[in-house]
Amino acid sequence: MVEENTVTETEVAELIEKGQLKALSERLCNWADPEVADLILSLDKPHQILVYRALPRQRAADVFSHFEPEYQDEILDALTDSDTRHLLANLSPDDRTAMLEELPATVTRRLMQLLSPEDLTESRQLLGYPENSVGRMMTPDYIRLRAEWTCEHALAHIRKFGRDSEILNILYVTDGNGKLIDIVRMRRLIMAPPERVIRDMLNFNFVSLSAFDDQEVAVEMIQRYDVNALPVVDSEGVLLGIVTVDDIFDVAEEEATEDIQKGAAVAPLDMNYTAAAPSFLFRKRIGWLVILIFVNLLSAGIIAKYQDYLVNYIVLAFFMPLLIASGGNTGAQSATLMVRAIATGDLKLEKWYRAVAKEILVGLMLGGVMGVLSWLLGIYRSGVEIAMIVSISMVAIVMVANLIGVLLPFTLTKLKLDPAVASSPLITSMMDAVGLTIYFTVAVSILG
Repeated sequence: MVEENTVTETEVAELIEKGQLKALSERLCNWADPEVADLILSLDKPHQILVYRALPRQRAADVFSHFEPEYQDEILDALTDSDTRHLLANLSPDDRTAMLEELPATVTRRLMQLLSPEDLTESRQLLGYPENSVGRMMTPDYIRLRAEWTCEHALAHIRKFGRDSEILNILYVTDGNGKLIDIVRMRRLIMAPPERVIRDMLNFNFVSLSAFDDQEVAVEMIQRYDVNALPVVDSEGVLLGIVTVDDIFDVAEEEATEDIQKGAAVAPLDMNYTAAAPSFLFRKRIGWLVILIFVNLLSAGIIAKYQDYLVNYIVLAFFMPLLIASGGNTGAQSATLMVRAIATGDLKLEKWYRAVAKEILVGLMLGGVMGVLSWLLGIYRSGVEIAMIVSISMVAIVMVANLIGVLLPFTLTKLKLDPAVASSPLITSMMDAVGLTIYFTVAVSILG
């Protein structure tokens, strides 16, 4: 009888010290795979491998898929070739491909030599697709039915071959050449009379992906059609595999993490923060910081150009932080909205003019409110002339910042660059220079 899920790390350590690895494996058998993975990572290095090797082979493969690539590499180094061969055989094709893709090339070549001929052919096929394509993440483990079969024949086929399928609730109907005809739900198959022919149950209306589509396309399609799996076909419509929602969640998380990091002017880490060394974090962050120094030099040059003017009207310096900060914040807001709208497909590149027209109106409203508040602050602080300069500058800066925040993501997308590069630090640094130029231009025009 399996014991309740109450085993602690101390108890695990005691079982390891006593050499009771079989008992340990039994105590962990009712734990979820991610929980076992977290437990292993929380142990000391020598104990990690002992606990992992105590798991049954299939369970070990399931737990292995929840480790990050850097720790998968450590596990593989500690396993014998025989253990590694069994591990690779028990991994699902998409998890195996993801692992081979992430590991160093030398390790990948060694592992490829340990695969069975069938798995080697399968892995080479999946790895042959472009990086970040749907072909890399699909799995060939699915249930294929023929249109001319009866429901009784189909159910018998599922009982025989369904054990290795990634999903069972969606079944794929193909012709004699493997071309996808339609999909059918398991529920309909079970509820139909045994003698009914599958072709009579089809409406020939389905959605599929190309193996060469970007992974982000798969994320959008899964979200749009609210399904837990999509078929993947080649250029002739032949069914190659399926993409499941659990793989989509991983891709969506990676894309969101990458966009967040780029939005903070950090090069994508491609690994967990806890596993990243200080030198690695330094290399990922220093590049943008150096670039932004040179962007900020523009602001310093503008201030230097008007330094004599500032000496005579020192009160202008009081409002500089207010204006350039407002411009940076406004630009960052609009850029964030545009980047997200483009990423989710809510806003198409050819519809850029609609976004610009909308944000011009929004910029006018934002600038109007902030201009009135700046007027009141200028009156309180320095009088009518300074209030006029600050309020006019505020309206102009907010409108320009809003337009830059809208147009920059569209421009980067048009240039085949990630719009997330239009990060808050970049927009803020640009608006420092633009805002100061607008401010001093207005000041000179009014004060002479």
